[in-house]
Amino acid sequence: MLKGKNAVVTGSTSGIGEGVARALVAQGANVMLNGFGDAAAIEKLRSELSEKHKVTVLYNPGDLSKAEDCAALIRDAETRLGSVDILVNNAGIQFVAPIHEFPIERWNQIISINLSSAFHTIRAALPGMLSRKWGRLINTASTHGLVASANKVAYVAAKHGIVGLTKVVALETATTGITCNAICPGWVLTPLVQKQIDDRAAREKIDIKKAEHDLLAEKEPSLRFTRVEDIGGLAVFLCSDYAQNMTGATLPIDGGWTAQ
Repeated sequence: MLKGKNAVVTGSTSGIGEGVARALVAQGANVMLNGFGDAAAIEKLRSELSEKHKVTVLYNPGDLSKAEDCAALIRDAETRLGSVDILVNNAGIQFVAPIHEFPIERWNQIISINLSSAFHTIRAALPGMLSRKWGRLINTASTHGLVASANKVAYVAAKHGIVGLTKVVALETATTGITCNAICPGWVLTPLVQKQIDDRAAREKIDIKKAEHDLLAEKEPSLRFTRVEDIGGLAVFLCSDYAQNMTGATLPIDGGWTAQ
């Protein structure tokens, strides 16, 4: 479906971003990976995806807390792949604390990575997309882009910002052949969420399964984690011709969390 298209997926060395990258290459897209992690593990992922699907898979280690690295990531992909047709802004970090105890440096870091990086990459990628009259911009928001939870002030603010950014970009590109949408996952069993489960188990002196159940029961009526494969499948759909008139949408995939 996506043969000949070139994609950049930020935060794609693990978790949701890796799942989206896997889904895109399975449909024939070339992909530029980005993210932190063990160099050998990243190279193993890159080579595995390239060899399995016979596509070009590259890696850029840019630090998305820096505006110049965001722009350089897009330029690198345009130079080495030839274009950026699909951009998935997925990079994100988390920190939990009451607002009056929330470290200022953590606030600044989360806003820069979870929100500002999407502005910088979209800004850099749009001129090329506009020249080709085709593009797919997908932002990983969260249920926390639609509703809030205590002790997550920076994350919730950033994800609400992502939803707003998505809508503005959609309006500005509505007649251009470019779409911009936001995926809003609930609980996904990524390393980020696993840490929250582990911390909860240790804090409450309960086993991991109990901590998982209690986490889900607080928010997600389905009592199931969303799979990274589910999010990857939704991203592929948003890149397809079936979604050519879907833009500015915020799409929950959250087991009923935001239906309550």
